[in-house]
Amino acid sequence: MRMEVFADGETVASEAAKYVAAQAQQCVVLRGRFVFAVSGGKTPWVMLRDLTALELPWKDLHIVQVDERIAPAGDPDRNLTHLQECLLGHCPLPPEQIHAMPVNQVDLVEGARQYSQLLQQLCGGVIDLVHLGLGPDGHTASLVPGDGVLEVNDADVALTGVYQGRRRMTMTYPLLNRSRCILWLVTGNDKAGMLKKLLQADHGIPAGRVRQEQAVIYADRTAAD
Repeated sequence: MRMEVFADGETVASEAAKYVAAQAQQCVVLRGRFVFAVSGGKTPWVMLRDLTALELPWKDLHIVQVDERIAPAGDPDRNLTHLQECLLGHCPLPPEQIHAMPVNQVDLVEGARQYSQLLQQLCGGVIDLVHLGLGPDGHTASLVPGDGVLEVNDADVALTGVYQGRRRMTMTYPLLNRSRCILWLVTGNDKAGMLKKLLQADHGIPAGRVRQEQAVIYADRTAAD
């Protein structure tokens, strides 16, 4: 797995935006559509803001969510809240092309199934580019240590138990590992130990079970040292 190291988180975000833009242009030429799965986090929100200043085939771009907290619409805990704030009104992306995980449904299991169906309709269940982050405990997406969702092999989207006060809806390993490309953003010295394990494909941490072919890590110096 290739890793590129930059001076700080702002530069990681800026360079990541350029990478996403290049992938978008290539995918639209090849397949007429670009499906981009986004996780939460401060550096990714900066990446998305930087993305709005670049030339992208916005009408052919679809944003999907890697994971989402079970929280009310508009809640600051929701990744969707930040996605919309970063993108809508700042670029010509049609609002309906941000596809929200249905975490406000009464039947969350059915909501997860419906999101899997949506991904099948959008891209045949093969996402062009997945952005992932790395937690200090080795989690990625909402695949957290000790949760039963780590062993889900028969669904592309599933529900977790409570983690940091919220249940979540998340993409599972089968879906992540089918994606065409994975972009990891890893910043901060609290990630340094887990980044080493990720590079070793250490299956002792959730992130280490994500396939490394066609993956790239953009890290800052504090995480990479």
